[in-house]
Amino acid sequence: MEFRPCIDIHNGKVKQIVGGSLKDAGDQAAENFVAEQDAAYFAKLYQKEGIKGGHIILLNPVSSEYYKATREQAEHALRAYPGGLQIGGGVTAENAKEFLDAGASHVIVTSYVFRDGKINYDNLKRLNAAVGRERLVLDLSCRKKEDTYYIVTDRWQKFTDEEVSTVLLDELSSYCDEFLIHAVDVEGKAKGIEKELVKMLGEWGKIPVTYAGGVGSFEDLLELKKLGNNRLNVTIGSALDLFGGPMAYDKVLQYMKKE
Repeated sequence: MEFRPCIDIHNGKVKQIVGGSLKDAGDQAAENFVAEQDAAYFAKLYQKEGIKGGHIILLNPVSSEYYKATREQAEHALRAYPGGLQIGGGVTAENAKEFLDAGASHVIVTSYVFRDGKINYDNLKRLNAAVGRERLVLDLSCRKKEDTYYIVTDRWQKFTDEEVSTVLLDELSSYCDEFLIHAVDVEGKAKGIEKELVKMLGEWGKIPVTYAGGVGSFEDLLELKKLGNNRLNVTIGSALDLFGGPMAYDKVLQYMKKE
């Protein structure tokens, strides 16, 4: 289990938000924390520790008046830590190479691949042709509906018909290098992980998977390790002291090294 840091950018600022609260209308979100430092500051912090595989997420749509400022922040971070961070948010086959050229190790994609409620294989193949499987991360962030986890798109606002299952993971793993999975219902709440989802992901374990959502304590990390068979990487956002939470960044890194 590796620690994978995050830099979430909304309205041109590094933030931690409650995942399910994000709304494109009015560029609104319930905020847990708004950083005084810019995105490059956090990128350099992660670079100092040699932590790779973290993700930058642009939380404004391209249509937003804040998109330019948000993207500029992201690009500052990529330049500060070239090759060390992944990036997602509005990525398409047409612009993916721009992010790689700016310094991203991988591009992260959800909405471009999951269109009109299902997988758009044409778009998925275009992405593969544009960047290659080894530089593509598929974001299968999901929300629960009637005891089933469904992939959600458009900054977690729209349900698709695609269920997160071992069958889907098998099907999509040949197209990408990793999966990133936010458990959106608990994202930003720091009140515990989605145990059923973690267990299923840990039983699969064929390519790297980063889980995000609900970690609020070292007890949660231990539970994630056990239920995930020590196969899942983890992102901690709002609970981290860098973002105003109770979990000390240094202690998290020590915990990961010990484990």
